[in-house]
Amino acid sequence: MIASMKSISQPHDPQLLRGVLPMLILALLHERESYGYELVERLRALGLMDLATGSVYPVLSRFERDGLLGSHTQRSASGPARKYYALTPPGECARQEAAQNWRSMAAVAERGLALNGLPAASKTKPLISQSQDLERGIS
Repeated sequence: MIASMKSISQPHDPQLLRGVLPMLILALLHERESYGYELVERLRALGLMDLATGSVYPVLSRFERDGLLGSHTQRSASGPARKYYALTPPGECARQEAAQNWRSMAAVAERGLALNGLPAASKTKPLISQSQDLERGIS
């Protein structure tokens, strides 16, 4: 039981990652346009060190298909042309909604943890503060 609880709490848990990766991608693209591998590197810099390179591309494709992202291809001096992604106005709305949903869910989680006497996130690294940084596009 303890081993399974430990794996749930890690930021790279596949279930948690599946839930937050789209929001993080929108937050990073709010800051500036990026190509796929650059997004992977930026996500790793946030702490997702074991993020698989291929996990970002399906999200980018879905967002582009849904009109949340626009893209353009740009030549690269160090290899093949790169496809850069940027938020569209609907993508900006989706980013704001994702941040709001994250805040709401994080608040519910904090209340649930408090029932069991677990310390609030503010005593470690505030989840709400992290989501506010994400909404503002701070990486």
